[in-house]
Amino acid sequence: MNNWKKVLAAGVAALTVAAMGTTAYAADYDLVIGHINDENHTWHKMAEKFKEVVEASTDGAVSVTIYPNSSLGKEVDMIQSAIIGMGDCDIVFTGESMQTYAEELGIIGMPYAVTSDEHMKAVLEGEAGAVLDELMLGAGLRNLGAIVRGPRNITSNKEIHTPDDLAGFVIRTPESAMTMAAFEAMGAKPTPMAFSEIFTSLQQGVIDGQENPLANINNAALYEVQDYVIESEHLRAWVYFAISEARYASFPEDIQQAIADAATEAIAYEHELFLEEEAGLKAALEEKGMTFIEVDQTPFKEKAVEGVLSVLTDRQKEIYDMIVAADPANN
Repeated sequence: MNNWKKVLAAGVAALTVAAMGTTAYAADYDLVIGHINDENHTWHKMAEKFKEVVEASTDGAVSVTIYPNSSLGKEVDMIQSAIIGMGDCDIVFTGESMQTYAEELGIIGMPYAVTSDEHMKAVLEGEAGAVLDELMLGAGLRNLGAIVRGPRNITSNKEIHTPDDLAGFVIRTPESAMTMAAFEAMGAKPTPMAFSEIFTSLQQGVIDGQENPLANINNAALYEVQDYVIESEHLRAWVYFAISEARYASFPEDIQQAIADAATEAIAYEHELFLEEEAGLKAALEEKGMTFIEVDQTPFKEKAVEGVLSVLTDRQKEIYDMIVAADPANN
């Protein structure tokens, strides 16, 4: 009997160790998402959907923590953290800011390159999209999917009708060489700064205006410090939902697949929210006091494109040509 009890005790101990091992193993799959927007933005709601789906599909083996409002730092800081792959920030929302790590990725910020949502879809699913995915991977981030953004417009406290009205206009831009070159060509004075610094900089008169999609203008309450939305629609672009390749590669295949599947579902969820929100944003901003100015976009486009084409590298020009060729309107 004593021997039997010893065997039983050893078996219980083995099961206990095995259970403890499973718990410890699961803890290896903590993921951190960081982004620049607030909790009301569709990006944050998408991140919450991703968390819900991936945690459920892995029975809690993957745990996700979300940090909105640039609480992990500027976009460039979060990108750098993800590339290093130490777990401080694993998943980011990023686009043309990736030019720091792969110069060609700056083409995402090429003004007036994409003409419609249909064109953007063709780009992302075609040759140019495949090239950009490889560039992202080479820079250390795996693209889990692209999130469509609304067209970017200028905001100001004065009426702007032509590029001439931008002469000397100090405008905040993201850290994008192409966006800066475009506004310089239009006569403005681009000033790159973090998204989180825009409101205070406008309030204090450090900058005269900025440019962003309507969703960002609304969620950042820029209507409190800006009177006009200039409908330049100078950039239709996307943002990648991207994960640290170093972290992703360290996971077993079933966890990788769960992450990829959850991202696909979350991006589809965000797109529905985006379409619903986008339809009412103009009216919402008008109700909050902003005046929309419709402009002839042709002179803005001519100056911006001319200014940027002159600074493109040969490889960037090749990708730009792929993007233009993908436009269904040209086929």
